[in-house]
Amino acid sequence: MSVVRTVPTTPPLPPTRLQRIGIVMMSAVGDAVHVMPVIHALKAHAPASHITWVLQPGPATLVRGHPLVDDIVLFDRSKGWRGFLDVRAALATRPFDVVLGLQVYFKAGLITGFTRSPVKLGFDRERARDANWLFTTHRIAPHTGQHVQDQYFEFLDALGVPHATPQWTLGPWTDEEREWQRAFVSQFDRPIAPIVVATSKAAKDWIPERWAEVCHVLRYEHGLQPVLVGGRTPRELAAEAVIMRAAPFAHSALGSGLRKLSAILDGAAVALSPDTGPLHLAVALRAPVVSLLGYTNPKRVGPYDFAHDLMIDAYGDPGEVYPLDMTYREGRVARITVADVAAKLAVWHSVYAASRLAELRARGLR
Repeated sequence: MSVVRTVPTTPPLPPTRLQRIGIVMMSAVGDAVHVMPVIHALKAHAPASHITWVLQPGPATLVRGHPLVDDIVLFDRSKGWRGFLDVRAALATRPFDVVLGLQVYFKAGLITGFTRSPVKLGFDRERARDANWLFTTHRIAPHTGQHVQDQYFEFLDALGVPHATPQWTLGPWTDEEREWQRAFVSQFDRPIAPIVVATSKAAKDWIPERWAEVCHVLRYEHGLQPVLVGGRTPRELAAEAVIMRAAPFAHSALGSGLRKLSAILDGAAVALSPDTGPLHLAVALRAPVVSLLGYTNPKRVGPYDFAHDLMIDAYGDPGEVYPLDMTYREGRVARITVADVAAKLAVWHSVYAASRLAELRARGLR
């Protein structure tokens, strides 16, 4: 059942049409995943609406072609100030009824300021860091800390847009993508288990030698094929070298790109990931995922509504009731042991394996 909440804004929102909607959320893949349920709810409430999303090239590859995303304006930060000028020119020809400023940093505020709209809705002053609130016309009410997904839902509440169980629709869309997916999984004699080998921050990464040990657990205890996924940054390539040396039976799919990564995760028996975009993509695809969190707060950025029993929480100390905030904790991910991951894989085996493998067989992916 959809939930409708109407919450106040500062100043109060005028009557707002939802025909031309702009969204400013440009950077991380995980954030892009969290935007999708907002778009689903907006389209369900206002099917004729036209949604334009300002995105950086990386996450844009994940959502370009999505049936509910009508238009993408690219912000290429590698161009420096030219990137800002390009976005300003593109937005000058796109008037909006409302713009949702979901990103709180100054650069996002500047781009929100470029938009032409009577309503530019952003976070309250306390949460809108880097003077981001200066670029919005209306701000949602202050709120205690909560998961990033729920923070984005606050914008729907302010607009009076109902939302229920989140929807993403990020799996393979086209026949070509589905054929690639079938060809990829068919090269293995067993179900696949993707491993996200590294993240954008070294403090969130797990130790490659331990990933190699987990590869042996996956293959010899669960009959799964380890598949290394991610980009091809120096840290990811270094992790790949360590893992493949100790577990040569693993398969590397680094550098496949986000759409193919989506297909790989969608066809996985189980995935394994630190706190990074592919973790949230796996949750969105309803692929069981063993998540390893320690640097970032799991209450804020952990799996939103799926596979909580597969999450390893190294952020808190045993018995600690920690607050839901944005504090980072260095050195915590290294506390996670191979035995910790093996224990969560045992949970996957007893709770998820049978139904997940049956689902993959029914979809022709096993």
